[in-house]
This record gives sequence, C-alpha cells and structure tokens, in this order.
Amino acid sequence: MTSSIVDFLLKRSSVPIQELRAPAPTDSEIAILIAAASRVPDHGRLAPWRFILYRGDAREEIGRKLAALAEQREGPLPENRRNQELTRFSRAPLVIGVVSSPKESPKIPQWEMFLSGGMAAMNLMVAANALGYGTNMITNWYSDVPEGRAILGLSPQERVVGFVHIGTYEGTAPERPRPDPATLYGDYSGPWSGPREG
Repeated sequence: MTSSIVDFLLKRSSVPIQELRAPAPTDSEIAILIAAASRVPDHGRLAPWRFILYRGDAREEIGRKLAALAEQREGPLPENRRNQELTRFSRAPLVIGVVSSPKESPKIPQWEMFLSGGMAAMNLMVAANALGYGTNMITNWYSDVPEGRAILGLSPQERVVGFVHIGTYEGTAPERPRPDPATLYGDYSGPWSGPREG
C-alpha cells in the first residue's frame, strides 16, 4: 500500500466555493477528471451517469435563469437573495454537474445506479484535488424542482447527484469536526433485533 495515497485521502477536505479562483482545470485536465470519475463500480456496465461542464458565460446565463425561476416561484426577491441566485454558478471558474442518468435494466435497481453516480462525483473531486485544485460539491433548491433541472440541462428522467465547483485555492482548507472512526464500525453480531446501543 502506498502510504502517501492514504495520507492524501485522510486530509481531503472541501473548500469554500467563494474562494475558488481561476485558473480552472484545462481541457486536458478535465479529460483526466472525467476518466477518473468513470472508474467506479457500475454493475451491468450501464454508465448511468453523465457530466455537464458549466464554464465561461454559461455560468452567468444560468444565474439569470435561476433568479428568474426563483422570482416566478416566490415573487420579487430581495436584492441580496437575487444576487445569490445570479452568482450560483459563477463563483468558481468551473462547475461540473454530475448527473444520474438511469438506464433500463431488469437486474440493476435505480438506487444502485444513483449510488454509482455518487461514487463518480467523489472520484471527480479526489482527482481534482490530486491535480492541485480545490473542490466543493452542492445540490441546492434548483436540483429538487423539474424547472431548475431543465434550466441546467437535465432531461425529465435525470437527477442531480451534485454540482462540483472547481478552481484554484490558495488557502488552507478549513478543518471541521469529523466523526470518531472507532464509533462507525464493529464486527457482525447477527441479525438486527432492536435499536443499536450507543
């Protein structure tokens, strides 16, 4: 086992989106990220996910459409809230949408395909971090409504796994409390028979 890889994984952390700056990954680096993202468990070899790149002027265009959708749903927005919607996708120089795109299968359940998309998102972030970029993944309200998903380029049957914001980060990633690993596992002790103790 290469200890440097384990050390890297034990230190991986998300960074504040608003602190991600240009440069973003190059086209050749993006190809590497997508290749890494696709090397995940995928029973039936269905590739039940795809990736959408949001960069350049498209980020501002999406912001305008999301602000308009929010006003359509909620009425006039206060200026600070409107500005929040306008900049949803323009805070980082690159956002990669990880999309669950389920396929018809008599054997593979839909929830397993969605989990495969989650693994693809994690591989994408880890690969970007390994290339020296900061990342953060969010979903937000527009992922939960059909009109928002349509604005973002998803078809009706697709769902958002997450939007991975990527850019150059020059600070030190903030540390947050993590669960004690010792409390997260134990040896098998037979079928479940009631609430788990402490």
